[in-house]
Amino acid sequence: MSRIAKDPIKLPGGVEATISGQDISVKGAKGQMAARIHAAVKVDQADGELRFEPAGESVHGWAQAGTARAVVQNLVTGVSQGFERRLQLVGVGYRAQAQGRTLNLALGFSHPVNYALPEGIEVETPTQTEIIVRGIDKQLVGQVSAEIRAYRPPEPYKGKGVRYSDEQVRRKESKKK
Repeated sequence: MSRIAKDPIKLPGGVEATISGQDISVKGAKGQMAARIHAAVKVDQADGELRFEPAGESVHGWAQAGTARAVVQNLVTGVSQGFERRLQLVGVGYRAQAQGRTLNLALGFSHPVNYALPEGIEVETPTQTEIIVRGIDKQLVGQVSAEIRAYRPPEPYKGKGVRYSDEQVRRKESKKK
């Protein structure tokens, strides 16, 4: 049985959830998002809480109920608070600059890298070596951060590259003669 599915989601003030069949729509201060829930899961809304349980008594139903609860919790958090991911650029000459819907990166290549931001994502560059990715969709924020990091992932010898702010880069010793 899923312990996560047994914990109800409390809807914060200003957040409304609408259930129609297997579709759940959540509306809050930052926007509106929707998700489709697996047919093996039943969702009940009462007293400002969402409860998840399997439609039938099966192990698969409990697993899907836990997954559905986690997805809807991310929707509720996204429309009420939003998500953010911080990236750091480490390396001589590595710079980032946000211009409208484009992120301009100088990552040691012979050409600048221009990353077009998808809809629903905002990027801020407080310094030339720091990038903050914000949005209401947790999956999209993580995907954009991973795509930016993939241009120049951190290397183990000098630690240069684009890394998450909470990432620990394991360093290697250089080869000796």
